[in-house]
Amino acid sequence: MEYDVVVIGGGAAGLAAGMMSARSRRRVVVVDAGEPRNAPATHIHGFLSRDGVSPAELFETGRNEVVGYGGEVINDRVLAIEHDAENGFVVRLADGRGLSTRGVVVATGLRDELPEVAGVRERWGNDVLHCPYCHGYEVRDSPIGVVGGDNRPFTLHQASLVRQWSSDVVFFPNQITLDAEERERLIARGIRIADGDVVRVVVDGDRLSGVELADGQVIPRSAVFVGPRFVPHDDLLTALGCEVGENGWVVTDAMGRTSVPGVWAAGNVVAEGAQVINAAGAGSLAAVGLNHYLLAQDIEQAVRDHRAVGGVFSAEMEQRVSELVVGDRRHGLL
Repeated sequence: MEYDVVVIGGGAAGLAAGMMSARSRRRVVVVDAGEPRNAPATHIHGFLSRDGVSPAELFETGRNEVVGYGGEVINDRVLAIEHDAENGFVVRLADGRGLSTRGVVVATGLRDELPEVAGVRERWGNDVLHCPYCHGYEVRDSPIGVVGGDNRPFTLHQASLVRQWSSDVVFFPNQITLDAEERERLIARGIRIADGDVVRVVVDGDRLSGVELADGQVIPRSAVFVGPRFVPHDDLLTALGCEVGENGWVVTDAMGRTSVPGVWAAGNVVAEGAQVINAAGAGSLAAVGLNHYLLAQDIEQAVRDHRAVGGVFSAEMEQRVSELVVGDRRHGLL
């Protein structure tokens, strides 16, 4: 099967890229393995006009929009992206199919590596959270805990940030050793510090009720924020040879273009802090950027075809086409 665009990943970034590509009248397919990062969450917040919608509803709506504009959605896993001299790329699926395509948008997201604390994974997305912008308002003015993990800078920032939503915040450094200045800043911010290793989050019925330390002390809390280590699902990109920055993440420009021609990336796979609304915007931008890349190819092919049949192509027309292509490159569209 031949496509103009194959989008890998059916979350907010991937579906937005698929819809914009379909609206641009490109032959596009979105391949989705059905494992969205925010599946454990009951609601999405901060998404203008869609605030409070469930992830499942948002993705169903997005799929319908892609299909409604003439795009396709395939439920499968992508195993590899291979260069193809004839068309551009071949996207290999787990079911054995190969999708031939001129361009690719990778929107495979990331995984959250959570602190090794009993109960954290089971309550993840419910009352164990990581993003106060996504969930802080829903737990405002309640007793909140922040548990330290491997992501030290993120966790320390998180502890101070969460204080905006509640005056009752306890920071559990857990395996983080605070220096004197860090401790002072937290205390000045009005945050209590509970030293000692955290062994579990305590659940009564189906509600989080506290945080237990190694000495047996349980500090009552009704919600807990943790700082995961963010690991991008970027194997497909790195296998293609996409440039990786000093921070270990694949490098893209403002529109999601990678260092490999014809390959764009959007959402959490290249931006750990992207919320759902940001990911959707990035997916839309990536589709526009890829479309302009394909447009340049279309123009050049049209010129070759025109000349092949003996068509008249004036110097003025040739100069105009050249100016259009150069202009798009200058503005980052190619």
